[in-house]
Amino acid sequence: MATYTLETNGAVCPFPLIDAKQAIAQLQSGDDLVIDFDCTQATEALPQWAAEDGHDVVSFDRAGDAGWTITVRKGT
Repeated sequence: MATYTLETNGAVCPFPLIDAKQAIAQLQSGDDLVIDFDCTQATEALPQWAAEDGHDVVSFDRAGDAGWTITVRKGT
């Protein structure tokens, strides 16, 4: 299992989600994708996408006043 980081701070929605979809497509099952973002809409969009696509949200943390970090583990 490997861990990859996707930095999307400063990107407006829906780009954090679009970038996350593209990034996770390149990973192997079981790999983690750590997504740093500051778009408030993505706080709902990213976990919803992960659940719908069969990925697990490993962690979801606030990072400062206006940022978040979510770790998504790629499903099969």
